[in-house]
Amino acid sequence: MKAGIVIPARYGSSRFPGKPLVSILGKPLVVRVWERASETRGIEGVVVATDDERIAACVREAGGTAVMTPSDLPSGTDRVMEASRDLDWDVVVNLQGDEPLIEPSLVEELIDSFRRGRHEIATVAARNSSREDFEDPNVVKVVVDGEGNALYFSRAPIPYHRDAEFRGFLRHVGIYAFRKSCFDRIRSLPLGRLERAESLEQLRWLEGGMKIRVIESGYDPVGVDVPGDVEKVERILREKGGEGEA
Repeated sequence: MKAGIVIPARYGSSRFPGKPLVSILGKPLVVRVWERASETRGIEGVVVATDDERIAACVREAGGTAVMTPSDLPSGTDRVMEASRDLDWDVVVNLQGDEPLIEPSLVEELIDSFRRGRHEIATVAARNSSREDFEDPNVVKVVVDGEGNALYFSRAPIPYHRDAEFRGFLRHVGIYAFRKSCFDRIRSLPLGRLERAESLEQLRWLEGGMKIRVIESGYDPVGVDVPGDVEKVERILREKGGEGEA
Protein backbone atom coordinates (compact mmCIF):
# COMPACT_ATOMS: atom_id res chain seq x y z
CA MET A 1 0.00 0.00 0.00
CA LYS A 2 1.49 3.31 -1.12
CA ALA A 3 0.75 6.38 0.99
CA GLY A 4 1.79 10.01 0.93
CA ILE A 5 1.01 13.40 2.42
CA VAL A 6 -0.46 16.49 0.77
CA ILE A 7 -0.31 19.80 2.64
CA PRO A 8 -2.86 22.37 1.39
CA ALA A 9 -1.42 25.88 1.73
CA ARG A 10 -3.60 28.75 0.57
CA TYR A 11 -2.27 32.31 0.67
CA GLY A 12 -5.54 34.19 1.09
CA SER A 13 -6.73 33.07 4.53
CA SER A 14 -9.50 35.38 5.75
CA ARG A 15 -8.24 35.32 9.35
CA PHE A 16 -4.52 35.33 8.56
CA PRO A 17 -3.57 36.37 4.98
CA GLY A 18 -0.17 35.04 3.93
CA LYS A 19 -0.10 32.60 6.85
CA PRO A 20 1.99 29.87 5.11
CA LEU A 21 4.88 32.32 4.76
CA VAL A 22 4.87 33.72 8.31
CA SER A 23 8.18 33.20 10.08
CA ILE A 24 8.28 30.64 12.89
CA LEU A 25 11.68 30.99 14.56
CA GLY A 26 13.26 32.00 11.28
CA LYS A 27 11.54 29.48 8.99
CA PRO A 28 8.32 29.91 7.00
CA LEU A 29 5.40 28.05 8.57
CA VAL A 30 4.80 25.93 5.46
CA VAL A 31 8.44 24.80 5.47
CA ARG A 32 8.21 23.77 9.13
CA VAL A 33 5.09 21.71 8.42
CA TRP A 34 6.72 20.14 5.34
CA GLU A 35 9.86 19.26 7.33
CA ARG A 36 7.81 17.70 10.12
CA ALA A 37 5.67 15.73 7.67
CA SER A 38 8.80 14.46 5.92
CA GLU A 39 9.81 12.68 9.13
CA THR A 40 6.87 10.28 8.68
CA ARG A 41 8.14 6.76 8.03
CA GLY A 42 7.00 4.56 5.17
CA ILE A 43 5.54 7.23 2.88
CA GLU A 44 6.13 7.87 -0.81
CA GLY A 45 6.52 11.61 -0.41
CA VAL A 46 5.17 14.95 0.79
CA VAL A 47 3.59 17.47 -1.59
CA VAL A 48 2.51 21.04 -0.83
CA ALA A 49 -0.63 22.04 -2.76
CA THR A 50 -0.89 25.79 -3.14
CA ASP A 51 -2.50 28.54 -5.18
CA ASP A 52 0.38 31.00 -4.84
CA GLU A 53 3.74 31.05 -6.61
CA ARG A 54 5.44 32.63 -3.58
CA ILE A 55 4.50 29.63 -1.43
CA ALA A 56 5.55 27.19 -4.16
CA ALA A 57 8.91 28.92 -4.56
CA CYS A 58 9.48 28.89 -0.81
CA VAL A 59 8.85 25.14 -0.59
CA ARG A 60 11.02 24.34 -3.61
CA GLU A 61 13.86 26.47 -2.25
CA ALA A 62 13.74 24.36 0.94
CA GLY A 63 14.01 21.20 -1.17
CA GLY A 64 10.35 20.22 -1.21
CA THR A 65 7.76 19.52 -3.90
CA ALA A 66 4.98 22.01 -4.60
CA VAL A 67 2.00 21.66 -6.94
CA MET A 68 0.00 24.63 -8.18
CA THR A 69 -3.78 24.33 -7.82
CA PRO A 70 -6.64 26.70 -8.74
CA SER A 71 -7.36 29.50 -6.27
CA ASP A 72 -11.14 29.03 -6.42
CA LEU A 73 -11.29 25.53 -4.90
CA PRO A 74 -13.89 25.46 -2.11
CA SER A 75 -11.89 23.59 0.55
CA GLY A 76 -8.55 22.17 1.57
CA THR A 77 -9.84 18.69 0.74
CA ASP A 78 -10.61 19.79 -2.82
CA ARG A 79 -7.06 21.17 -3.07
CA VAL A 80 -5.66 17.86 -1.83
CA MET A 81 -7.75 15.87 -4.32
CA GLU A 82 -6.65 18.13 -7.17
CA ALA A 83 -2.96 17.88 -6.25
CA SER A 84 -3.05 14.08 -5.95
CA ARG A 85 -4.70 13.33 -9.31
CA ASP A 86 -1.45 12.15 -10.90
CA LEU A 87 0.10 10.62 -7.79
CA ASP A 88 0.34 6.82 -7.69
CA TRP A 89 -0.73 6.54 -4.06
CA ASP A 90 -3.37 4.32 -2.47
CA VAL A 91 -3.79 6.48 0.65
CA VAL A 92 -3.56 10.27 0.74
CA VAL A 93 -3.12 12.19 3.99
CA ASN A 94 -4.50 15.72 4.19
CA LEU A 95 -2.21 17.46 6.69
CA GLN A 96 -3.20 21.03 7.48
CA GLY A 97 -0.57 23.62 6.61
CA ASP A 98 -0.82 25.27 10.02
CA GLU A 99 0.30 22.26 12.14
CA PRO A 100 4.08 22.65 12.63
CA LEU A 101 4.01 20.51 15.79
CA ILE A 102 2.31 17.47 14.28
CA GLU A 103 3.63 14.12 15.51
CA PRO A 104 4.82 11.95 12.57
CA SER A 105 3.87 8.83 14.55
CA LEU A 106 0.25 10.00 14.52
CA VAL A 107 0.29 10.23 10.72
CA GLU A 108 1.82 6.75 10.59
CA GLU A 109 -1.00 5.43 12.79
CA LEU A 110 -3.61 7.01 10.51
CA ILE A 111 -2.08 5.36 7.46
CA ASP A 112 -1.73 2.01 9.21
CA SER A 113 -5.45 2.00 10.07
CA PHE A 114 -6.21 1.29 6.40
CA ARG A 115 -4.29 -1.97 6.61
CA ARG A 116 -6.54 -3.10 9.46
CA GLY A 117 -9.94 -1.75 8.41
CA ARG A 118 -12.22 -1.27 5.42
CA HIS A 119 -13.07 2.38 6.05
CA GLU A 120 -12.58 4.99 3.33
CA ILE A 121 -11.57 7.91 5.55
CA ALA A 122 -9.67 8.18 8.83
CA THR A 123 -9.21 11.11 11.17
CA VAL A 124 -8.02 11.88 14.70
CA ALA A 125 -9.62 12.87 18.00
CA ALA A 126 -8.17 13.63 21.42
CA ARG A 127 -9.70 13.28 24.87
CA ASN A 128 -10.47 16.68 26.38
CA SER A 129 -11.72 17.43 29.90
CA SER A 130 -12.24 21.19 29.53
CA ARG A 131 -15.85 22.27 29.93
CA GLU A 132 -14.92 25.60 28.35
CA ASP A 133 -13.74 23.79 25.22
CA PHE A 134 -16.82 21.55 25.34
CA GLU A 135 -19.07 24.60 25.07
CA ASP A 136 -16.91 26.44 22.52
CA PRO A 137 -18.40 26.27 18.99
CA ASN A 138 -14.92 26.66 17.51
CA VAL A 139 -13.93 23.33 19.08
CA VAL A 140 -15.41 20.48 17.04
CA LYS A 141 -16.62 17.42 18.97
CA VAL A 142 -17.06 13.90 17.64
CA VAL A 143 -18.97 10.89 18.96
CA VAL A 144 -18.11 7.38 17.79
CA ASP A 145 -19.64 3.91 17.71
CA GLY A 146 -18.22 0.81 19.38
CA GLU A 147 -15.79 0.21 16.52
CA GLY A 148 -14.43 3.75 16.50
CA ASN A 149 -16.39 5.00 13.50
CA ALA A 150 -17.73 8.55 13.62
CA LEU A 151 -21.43 8.88 14.32
CA TYR A 152 -21.49 12.67 14.23
CA PHE A 153 -19.31 15.78 14.37
CA SER A 154 -20.66 18.99 15.87
CA ARG A 155 -19.81 22.44 17.11
CA ALA A 156 -22.46 21.90 19.77
CA PRO A 157 -21.58 20.20 23.08
CA ILE A 158 -22.06 16.49 22.38
CA PRO A 159 -22.75 14.07 23.91
CA TYR A 160 -25.12 15.80 26.30
CA HIS A 161 -24.52 14.68 29.89
CA ARG A 162 -28.07 14.43 31.17
CA ASP A 163 -27.69 12.53 34.44
CA ALA A 164 -23.97 11.92 34.84
CA GLU A 165 -21.26 14.40 35.77
CA PHE A 166 -19.18 15.86 32.95
CA ARG A 167 -16.32 13.50 32.11
CA GLY A 168 -14.91 15.12 29.03
CA PHE A 169 -15.36 14.57 25.31
CA LEU A 170 -13.55 13.72 22.09
CA ARG A 171 -12.13 16.78 20.39
CA HIS A 172 -11.75 16.42 16.65
CA VAL A 173 -8.29 17.08 15.25
CA GLY A 174 -8.52 18.13 11.61
CA ILE A 175 -6.12 15.63 10.05
CA TYR A 176 -7.59 13.25 7.47
CA ALA A 177 -6.41 10.27 5.48
CA PHE A 178 -8.34 8.95 2.48
CA ARG A 179 -8.30 5.94 0.25
CA LYS A 180 -7.62 7.68 -3.04
CA SER A 181 -10.25 5.45 -4.64
CA CYS A 182 -12.99 7.32 -2.74
CA PHE A 183 -12.16 10.75 -4.20
CA ASP A 184 -14.58 10.43 -7.12
CA ARG A 185 -17.36 9.62 -4.69
CA ILE A 186 -16.50 12.62 -2.51
CA ARG A 187 -16.55 14.90 -5.55
CA SER A 188 -20.02 13.64 -6.48
CA LEU A 189 -21.64 14.30 -3.10
CA PRO A 190 -23.94 17.34 -2.93
CA LEU A 191 -23.75 19.89 -0.14
CA GLY A 192 -25.82 18.40 2.68
CA ARG A 193 -28.15 20.03 5.19
CA LEU A 194 -25.93 19.02 8.12
CA GLU A 195 -22.81 20.45 6.51
CA ARG A 196 -24.72 23.62 5.75
CA ALA A 197 -25.91 23.90 9.36
CA GLU A 198 -22.58 23.19 11.07
CA SER A 199 -20.14 24.36 8.36
CA LEU A 200 -18.22 21.08 8.66
CA GLU A 201 -17.38 19.39 5.35
CA GLN A 202 -16.97 15.94 6.92
CA LEU A 203 -20.71 15.85 7.58
CA ARG A 204 -21.24 15.68 3.81
CA TRP A 205 -19.26 12.45 3.77
CA LEU A 206 -21.24 11.01 6.68
CA GLU A 207 -24.55 12.01 5.07
CA GLY A 208 -23.33 10.32 1.91
CA GLY A 209 -22.93 7.03 3.77
CA MET A 210 -19.13 7.02 4.00
CA LYS A 211 -17.39 5.56 7.05
CA ILE A 212 -14.92 7.75 8.92
CA ARG A 213 -12.66 5.87 11.34
CA VAL A 214 -11.61 7.98 14.33
CA ILE A 215 -8.17 7.29 15.79
CA GLU A 216 -8.01 8.37 19.42
CA SER A 217 -4.74 10.06 20.32
CA GLY A 218 -3.13 12.03 23.11
CA TYR A 219 -2.00 14.64 20.57
CA ASP A 220 -2.98 18.12 21.72
CA PRO A 221 -3.34 20.26 18.59
CA VAL A 222 -1.49 23.57 18.69
CA GLY A 223 -1.85 25.18 15.29
CA VAL A 224 -1.35 28.64 13.85
CA ASP A 225 -4.89 29.88 13.21
CA VAL A 226 -4.42 33.60 13.92
CA PRO A 227 -1.35 35.86 14.29
CA GLY A 228 -1.48 35.55 18.08
CA ASP A 229 -0.72 31.82 17.83
CA VAL A 230 2.77 32.40 16.42
CA GLU A 231 4.30 33.30 19.77
CA LYS A 232 2.71 30.26 21.44
CA VAL A 233 4.09 27.87 18.82
CA GLU A 234 7.54 29.47 18.97
CA ARG A 235 7.58 29.05 22.75
CA ILE A 236 6.76 25.34 22.44
CA LEU A 237 9.47 24.86 19.80
CA ARG A 238 12.04 26.50 22.07
CA GLU A 239 10.99 24.23 24.93
CA LYS A 240 11.39 21.22 22.65
CA GLY A 241 14.99 22.08 21.86
CA GLY A 242 15.51 25.70 20.95
CA GLU A 243 15.01 25.30 17.21
CA GLY A 244 15.93 28.26 15.05
CA GLU A 245 16.43 31.85 16.07
CA ALA A 246 13.80 34.31 17.21
